[in-house]
Amino acid sequence: EVQLVESGGGLVQTGGSLRLSCAASGFTFDDYTIGWFRQAPGKEREGVSCITITSSDGSTYYADSVKGRFTISSDNAKNTVYLQMNSLKPEDTAVYYCALRLIISRRGQLVPSLYNYWGQGTQVTVSS
Repeated sequence: EVQLVESGGGLVQTGGSLRLSCAASGFTFDDYTIGWFRQAPGKEREGVSCITITSSDGSTYYADSVKGRFTISSDNAKNTVYLQMNSLKPEDTAVYYCALRLIISRRGQLVPSLYNYWGQGTQVTVSS
């Protein structure tokens, strides 16, 4: 059974940092994509960043709203993907989810409906 477990959320002041983790288990795919998404109250779920996981290399992609502030990375030995979030703003407040997409594609990299499995989410709150 595929499982994605997020951790690392919390309350931080504007300008602060948090590192989210997404621990993946229950699958043995060679090439796949892990994405980070967020959903604020009353808003649609939006893509934040994604990383492709392959045997040779991985590429990353970011939403414009987080470029230069967030960094996605992976530790393949631990099957864990991280999202380092710096210079946090109140508008970054949301529940953050990681998700697994069973293919690698440059199309729809941050489209939630194209991801196959989801974690339960972790709350990030940025106070002003």
